[in-house]
Amino acid sequence: MSSVIARTRFSVLDRSRIREGHDAGAALRDTVRLAREWERLGYHRIWVAEHHGVPGVAGSAPTVLAAAVAAATRHIRVGTGGVMLPNHRPLVVAEQFGVLESLFPGRIDMGLGRSVGFTDGVRRALGRDKDDAGDFAGQLEELLGWFRGTSPTGVRARPAEGLTVPPFVLAMGEGAAIAARAGLPMVIGDLRDREKLRRGVDRYRAEFRPSVWAAEPYVVVSGTVAVADTPEAAHRLLLPEAWSMAHARTRGSFPPLPPAARVAELTTAMTEKERGFFASGLRGQLAGTEEQVAEALETLIEETGAQEVLVTTSTYDQDALLDSYRRLARIAGTDTADT
Repeated sequence: MSSVIARTRFSVLDRSRIREGHDAGAALRDTVRLAREWERLGYHRIWVAEHHGVPGVAGSAPTVLAAAVAAATRHIRVGTGGVMLPNHRPLVVAEQFGVLESLFPGRIDMGLGRSVGFTDGVRRALGRDKDDAGDFAGQLEELLGWFRGTSPTGVRARPAEGLTVPPFVLAMGEGAAIAARAGLPMVIGDLRDREKLRRGVDRYRAEFRPSVWAAEPYVVVSGTVAVADTPEAAHRLLLPEAWSMAHARTRGSFPPLPPAARVAELTTAMTEKERGFFASGLRGQLAGTEEQVAEALETLIEETGAQEVLVTTSTYDQDALLDSYRRLARIAGTDTADT
């Protein structure tokens, strides 16, 4: 194992993807079950995501799911990647994380994003519109103020006030600058455009202001990693999610994940536009044998100076998915399950 990888943390972001032939309840239970395995494999943290009205994603209430994951595990850090702050009142978010931290002290992370509902219908149901994302910096400041007890309203956030729940900003667009100005750790993804990724990281480090939350920049790079015994097997792991993303981009719905073997049949009926999105979904991912992925990870970490890699892999075959995470844990040197 290289020294670059050895000093890097590895974590998991799971979106509770629904698989063909299964329902949302099964997807949520799978997240909790897999969390125990990720803890056993030595991963640093487990995060869950927020999606509303998406047929293929069961994770709509991340703080509720984080509680279930934390209750099912013993020591691994648990959090959100993330709570979409424009969808919620900051006081309510502070209270939810205050409850989580009170129940599972020292284990909770607060990953925060600036997206609003994906469609007009979802935004109406949430009572939000696209413009609400424009005040993310103000919403973030208000949220952190509830923990610090600095709200000018006279209201006290119970039980959040006085607790330390590490906040992270999901850096989409202006997110890098917002994270830097607030002095918070940053999570940045999309490995398909390395130049854009490096620019975001460089801007964050250049503009970072130390805060009570972080004395120095902390970069988490997020992306898909698939590891198998052959490059072809690793590539197959990527097919269900790439097809689902292409379907969502062209037809407006994000369907359950099909088996990789069926994706080959589905691609024959794709339009040119769908084929383009499908190919895009396969680009930039870190996939291959352990040796190939180790080399790719070392390059990524050296390019970005990331302190942590947050893996977001989704596929239909759960046995193959877990095998990929086992192999990645060997690469990272975190797998102590057999020692």
